[in-house]
Amino acid sequence: MKTYIPVLEKTRIFAGVSEEDIFSMLSCLDARLCIYKKGAYVLRQGERISDLMVLVDGTLHIQRDDYWGNRSILEQIAAGEMFGEAYLSPESDVLLNDVIAVENSAVMLFNGKKLLTTCPSACRFHSRIVQNIFFAVSEKNRKLVQKLGHMSRRSTREKLLSYLSEEAVRQGSPRFSIPFNRQQLADFLSVDRSAMSNELGKLRDAGFLKFDKNYFELVKESRA
Repeated sequence: MKTYIPVLEKTRIFAGVSEEDIFSMLSCLDARLCIYKKGAYVLRQGERISDLMVLVDGTLHIQRDDYWGNRSILEQIAAGEMFGEAYLSPESDVLLNDVIAVENSAVMLFNGKKLLTTCPSACRFHSRIVQNIFFAVSEKNRKLVQKLGHMSRRSTREKLLSYLSEEAVRQGSPRFSIPFNRQQLADFLSVDRSAMSNELGKLRDAGFLKFDKNYFELVKESRA
């Protein structure tokens, strides 16, 4: 686990805590490391969990398949981000979604009860971590609100433009790459892939954008 301490130091949860102090806290927080191969389930819908998890390597998708097999990608988890925090309460229900490894991934698990209960002697920075978790949850809620903004758009075109516009602003450039392939983007926006690909072609022909696979360039002046 020591290999991933530099990654943990850069996470929102351990902000302001040194590598040395993080290492000393691992046993206090009952930290465990789990490795998952590409395509493996990290968590399954219907499970109960009591750990907060931090992805220290790889990429995960939080997703849900309906009765007919239609998939929706609710969130992408990148290295350094946490997940599972919504189920730490003792009264929490079972998991509503699956968590899948998009590539070979490593996850650090922390005992939720120990994480949220400050110990009186062992960890000098424990209270700071509790505060950091609050800030991290607030940031995740903000991202959820942003996604709801895309989803509230009525048409596939409007959803695409809303998402791509936000990515351009977030990355500070009209030229940017997105973390999804075509099917994943369609699942993320909850639209039909064929209809979305057709709409992308129309937007390109109308001069709104250029693209090559997951690379996009937004054009300020369109012909439409």
